[in-house]
This record gives sequence, C-alpha cells and structure tokens, in this order.
Amino acid sequence: MKRTLLLSLALLPLTALAQTPAAPVLPPYEPKPIVDHIELKDGDTLVFLGDSITHQCLYTQYIEDYYYTRFPKMRLHFHNSGVGGDRASDALQRFDEDVAAYKPKVVTILLGMNDGSYTQYDQAVFDTYQAGMNTVLDRIKEIGATAVPMTPTMHDSRARRLFQPAKVSDVRETYYNGVLALYGAWLQEQAEVRGLGFVDMYSPLNTLTLQQRAKDPKWTMIRDAVHPGPTGQVVMACAILADMVPRSSVSQTTITERAGKPAITVGNGKATDFSASADKVAFTLEANALPWVLPEDAAEGYKLAAAGHRYSNERLTVQTLKAGKYELKIDGQSVGSYTAEQFARGVELEANAKTPQYQQALQVALLNQKRNNEAYHPLRDQYGQLKGQRRALLLATDAKAPDLDAKKAAFETWYAGQKAKVAELLAKAKAIEDEIYQANQPKPRHYEITLAAAPVAKK
Repeated sequence: MKRTLLLSLALLPLTALAQTPAAPVLPPYEPKPIVDHIELKDGDTLVFLGDSITHQCLYTQYIEDYYYTRFPKMRLHFHNSGVGGDRASDALQRFDEDVAAYKPKVVTILLGMNDGSYTQYDQAVFDTYQAGMNTVLDRIKEIGATAVPMTPTMHDSRARRLFQPAKVSDVRETYYNGVLALYGAWLQEQAEVRGLGFVDMYSPLNTLTLQQRAKDPKWTMIRDAVHPGPTGQVVMACAILADMVPRSSVSQTTITERAGKPAITVGNGKATDFSASADKVAFTLEANALPWVLPEDAAEGYKLAAAGHRYSNERLTVQTLKAGKYELKIDGQSVGSYTAEQFARGVELEANAKTPQYQQALQVALLNQKRNNEAYHPLRDQYGQLKGQRRALLLATDAKAPDLDAKKAAFETWYAGQKAKVAELLAKAKAIEDEIYQANQPKPRHYEITLAAAPVAKK
C-alpha cells in the first residue's frame, strides 16, 4: 500500500523530525518596476542582437520602417547584430565589436532557437543557455543600455513534416516547440526579476498558425520550420510594437460642427486653408508622420496582423456632409469614393496605395530594403565568416597544431580584411540612411472632398 507524504512523515521518529533544519528566513520580496516601452530620442541607436532569424534582416527592417515613418524628425540609428547559427555564447564572443561599439540605447535579444540543440529538454543544455543569457543581460547592463529580451520564435514541426520529410526527427518534431516555450517562460521570469522589457514572439506566431490552419491545413509562415518568411517576420515586428512601443496614430483628422459651423481638428499634425460646406470640404494637412508601409512581399503578414489599423491608423472623419457619394482627392489625385455615412464613421487611409503619403512611405520602405539587402545582410555574412574563422583557429589552438603560428598570422591578415569590408558596408548603409532621412519627411498635402453623386430620391 502506498503511503501519502504526510503519513510517511508521521511515521518518522520524532528525533528525525527535530533534526530537520529550519527554512532560512528570506527578506521581503521587492519586485522591480518593469520597463514597459522602448524610449528612443534623437541620435539614439537600437541594436538587434540575435541569430539567423535576425540575420535575415526582415523583422528588424520592418521595425526600422516603423520608426523612420512614425518619428521622421528624430535621427535614429539601427544596427543588426544577428549571425546565423548563434547561441548566447556566440553572441558574447562578438559583443564588444558588434554591440558595445555602437553605444546602443536599447538592445533587443532574439536567441534560443539554436541554444536548445533541436532536441527534447536536456538540463545540461538548458543550464548552458541560462548561463549564457544571464551573461548577455549582464553585459548589456554594463554598457548602460536597456535590454529587451524576446522569446525564441516558433518551431513549425508540421511544416517540416510536409516540406522536409527526409529530415524529420520524431524527437525534434514532437518536443522542440515545447522546449522553446519553456526557454521563453524562463526568459520572461528573468526579465521580470531584473526589471527589463520583454517581447513575446512565441505566442503570436503559434496562435496565428493555428488560426490559419483551420482554413488550410498546409498553411505555414515558417516553411523550413525555423526561419519565418516575410509573413511571420511581420508578425514578429508587430509583437515588438504591441509589447514595447506605445500605440500612436499617423494622424486623426476630424471635421464636425462646432458652434453651428464646420470646424477641423487634427491629431498629430496641423491643418490650414480649411473650408467646408454641406457638399464640399477642402484643407491642407501637414501630418507629423507617414503611414507604416512595408514592401510587397510583406503584404500577407501585414493584412493578417491588421498591422495598418493597429499600428498605423490614419483616419479622416467628416460629419458635416449631406447625404451622397463623394470623391476624395489628395494633391489633385483621386484616391477613392466614399459615402457621407462612411466619412461620418471615419475613413482609414493608411493602406490606400493611391495616396501620395502612402507612396512616399513606400519609397522609404524600398530604400530601407536596399539598405538591408545591399549593406546590412552582406555585413552580417561577414560576421558569420568571422565566427567560422575564430572556431577554426580555436580548434587548431586546442589541438596544438604544428603550424599554429602560421594559422594565427593568416587569421590576423584575414581579420584585417574583414574589418575593412565591414567598414565599407557600414559606410554604404550610412549613405542609404541619409537618403531615407531625406525621403521620410512629411509634406503638406491638399485634400478635397467633393460631391460626386447625390442620393437618388425614393418614389
């Protein structure tokens, strides 16, 4: 017969119970306040530290696009510090030259996918991850930056079974997504203990995948099971905005009757040259921001995440028009037709590709895509090569290779060349950044709303 724990204790000799040491008296727990948003000011630098998912230069690019368009009057700098295959220990190897050297105000951290070794939970592997991540967090604190740890992303076992059947491992496909959930839960606890910001990447990716598979069982945004494509990377960018960036609109323009006359109010901008009647409205709007527009390959993710409505709202509300259908022109270009009822409820323009402000924001996004494709992705490739060179030299050193001195000299020659290439790519990124900060400045836009068709009277 099994004994309960209490019964077993009751049968112990009293002397044994008496010898049980008393629990230590702990001081009262004082939780630290948590950083609830990323706060950037003119001249600040944000570093994205991570592995191959950061090396892809996608979610990082989309966040850059957001800041370029939402805060065009601030000159902000962004440095992608992702390297394919990295674990926390690898990030520490390059921390001084690839993170600290940029004097960041904020460092986001996306590591863990490789740290779990793509297998079921293993305590020794987890211990190594904990030690490495805690050291990363300590180093970021030492350089005076704010750390924003982020959960590992999703491992899509169904995608691997569907599209890579020859590589399927029952252990990996059965357990690894759960291992990543555990790593993320531990990381969230450390963020709370330290009083840091935190981003949950894992939940939005898993939740959206389940929702879409109710419609299409083969749907995925992580075809190789590890690296989200543009759709998934938009979801990741939105997770950062949702968890760490205060919600704000591009502009909110409202025309309503006040003291018996039409009046205009603008949130995040200013209006001039305003005139209005029952069937016509005109004004010039100078918004303080542009809509958050992403390249075309990100369109699916932008739509599924309702990114425009949630993070780039640009609303025009007119409650003074008589019934009928109206044409909206901006800078003389027709951008759509709406009824008086639609205008009264509010028309959202952030995703209207016909507007000049959308086209301006798209130009910014395409310039930044060029910056990432032609400068930052090759730069990250350079750091991937550096990791390989350092590992080869370490192996030769550990093996006490007879030509070790020659290998060290060869490495130093290669390293000098690598640093020159990095400097060249950084200069190219800076030149394109200069173009971005010329292209992203909002301009005054002239709006005209005119009656196109009066309602047909009912007989």
